[in-house]
Amino acid sequence: MKFSLSWLKAHLDTDASLTEITDKLTDIGLELEGIENPADALRAFRVAKVVEAGPHPNADKLQLLKVDDGAAEQWQVVCGAPNARAGMIGVFGPPGTYIPGSDFTLKPAKIRDVESFGMMCSARELELGDEHDGIIELPESAASDVGKSYADYADLDDPIIDIAITPNRQDCMGVRGIARDLAATGLGKLKTLDIPKIDRSGQGPDVVTEDPEGCPAFFGCTVKSVTNTASPDWMQARLKSAGQKSINALVDITNYVMLDHGRPLHVYDISKLSGGLVARKAMAGEKLTALNDKEYLLDATMTVIADDNGAHDIGGIMGGAATGSEMSTTEVLIECAYFTPENIAKTGQKLLLTSDARQRFERGVDPAFLEDGIDIATALVLDICGGTASEVTKAGTPPTEQRTIRYAPAQCLGLGGIDVAEDKQQAILQALGFAVADDWTITIPTWRRDVQGWQDIVEEIIRIEGLDAIPSTPLPRKAGVAKPTASAAQMSERKARRAAAARGLNEVVNWSFISEKEAAPFGGGTWSLANPISEDLKVMRPSLLPGLIAAAQRNASRGATSIGLFEVGRRYLAETEHPTIGLLLSGEQSARSWQAGAASKYDAFDAKAEVMAILKAAGAPVDKLMDFGEAGIHYHPGQSGTLRLGPKKILAAYGALHPNATKALGLKGSAVGAEIFLDAIPLKKKSGHMREAFAPPALQSVTRDFAFIVDADLPSADLVRAVKGADKKLITGARLFDLFEGPSVGEGKKSLAVEITLQPQDATLTDEDLKAVSDKVVANASKLGAALRG
Repeated sequence: MKFSLSWLKAHLDTDASLTEITDKLTDIGLELEGIENPADALRAFRVAKVVEAGPHPNADKLQLLKVDDGAAEQWQVVCGAPNARAGMIGVFGPPGTYIPGSDFTLKPAKIRDVESFGMMCSARELELGDEHDGIIELPESAASDVGKSYADYADLDDPIIDIAITPNRQDCMGVRGIARDLAATGLGKLKTLDIPKIDRSGQGPDVVTEDPEGCPAFFGCTVKSVTNTASPDWMQARLKSAGQKSINALVDITNYVMLDHGRPLHVYDISKLSGGLVARKAMAGEKLTALNDKEYLLDATMTVIADDNGAHDIGGIMGGAATGSEMSTTEVLIECAYFTPENIAKTGQKLLLTSDARQRFERGVDPAFLEDGIDIATALVLDICGGTASEVTKAGTPPTEQRTIRYAPAQCLGLGGIDVAEDKQQAILQALGFAVADDWTITIPTWRRDVQGWQDIVEEIIRIEGLDAIPSTPLPRKAGVAKPTASAAQMSERKARRAAAARGLNEVVNWSFISEKEAAPFGGGTWSLANPISEDLKVMRPSLLPGLIAAAQRNASRGATSIGLFEVGRRYLAETEHPTIGLLLSGEQSARSWQAGAASKYDAFDAKAEVMAILKAAGAPVDKLMDFGEAGIHYHPGQSGTLRLGPKKILAAYGALHPNATKALGLKGSAVGAEIFLDAIPLKKKSGHMREAFAPPALQSVTRDFAFIVDADLPSADLVRAVKGADKKLITGARLFDLFEGPSVGEGKKSLAVEITLQPQDATLTDEDLKAVSDKVVANASKLGAALRG
């Protein structure tokens, strides 16, 4: 929220400096976003007098001026403004001055062969208004200020403060609420709010509420014989400081009251209404065009303001284009209503419509400020536009029931950690608008919807007293060496991450949201945002590979020739989220050289090697894994696989990425990738930080070779697994070392040679022992249709 320093001081009597004010705002939870001073951009401009004005020798519509800005010599200026004349006083920008409204810096120039130095400026060029038909004309009294900085002359030195308002601080959505908070800190005194007494006559307008759930209270009054005009300068200046554009006095008044007091209102042109106004539920399929000139389709859950012709306002969010006030308006109806926060939030979300009014109503405006709010707005209308005001029609009842909390001063120390004296606690609460009884029963002000329990009372006291006063106290801990706190799953993830990094992969961190286009090659996302901050961040990722592919593309476009990336994160599927490690290899596996020849590319086996190493580090039983076929639609068919414990438990998928997936994300060339599903890895019940003690065997190991004739389509891993499982106690290793295919082994057959390692434990193996193991190996292999090669 933005506001000027002078606007704040209209509510806060203080001598504090700007720095003291902004520091205190951050201290009490109203975080400073920035400070800007509009005078800074205009300090170089000078109050100047046109000494001479004559025709340009080469142009009928231009004049040649002599301008005195207090410098030693007068400036020659070519000017096309119709109101430029000798003797007038205006605003001059000398050469070298930046013109904010036109976005250029003045330089000496020749205009129609005549030299010109600087320029006399219009309001638009200084961003002081939209006027551009002529240059700024100051009163004759400004003659004594010639040479003075225009920023000082016009008293523009009024810093604009920008603060962030958290959703729970609805009371600070108006400048007065901010001033109240600052006054509670002792930085100044909150000025008394004078509610004007309106001389009202005549019956109030016909307004009713038929939707007590969405609009419990609807107040309204009329003002006749108004003369709509431009807002006074002071109001325009305050609205501009808040980032609001002045429209006309009637509209500006409602915006001003909203920003000043956090109380949204609306003004209707009575001549555009048919009958009375009613707050009711919209009819299903009902449509209206709002002030933003967009048409909205409504449903029966939404509150609207309607007349005899139908709905024309989305209650509490935005008025209708058909009934707004214009410069020709002569009779208005001022609406001041209370809309239920929950209903406003739901309606705004359904319509994807936001506004300043919605921001305040969905947080909860003060329900007790309806009558005061309409009186303040009416007084401004009468002062600026004239007219006569009617009585106020009060339809419905605002929810102004007093809420109380039982509180004990000792709770401040117990929960907040600061020992604040009881009288100081009472003074803080009363300054914030709370009523404190002798028994410490606290009555909550109607504008503090966020305060629900005694914990909130402690928070109010602590933030005003100063969060920096809370002592830094370490949590208690037992003496000695701390015990491990990481779970088995956390330890497994840490080991996997370290293993990936140790193998030369670079870790990346991507967004959990991706675009629909990026999700499509991976089967699309299950979860999508209805109102994302960006279409590129709409879908919760079903895979980590889209982010890795995009990261690889960015690296490749910057000249990287060999890319190895990994990420530890979450995939979001229909049933739940899954912790996963994704990895991607792209570019050259090895660079070209005179020894190796051409550069080599990564293939599916490279991805599998990375997966196996990371799985082993994470504690997975890699020797028991089975390698199954294709991994999914985003992998290349025939060049991918899955590693499983049994047919259904998939620990990882790997392979060459499908060209459709890489092209969709802009990655040129081939790439291989993999995903390791951390939540599928079986973990030990007890996972310590210490490694198992190294206990080398006392006896020498023995190796034996076996060659089997098997079907050509039998996976070699199945045979190796079967051989190793023949004697789990003695056989400590098995590996494939030879593959042979040819006429000698038969059509549709191949020969696989496996080396096994036997590790005796208690005694040296005898020939009988070796024969017994060999028989078991052959028997296990025969279950796969393998026969010992002769």
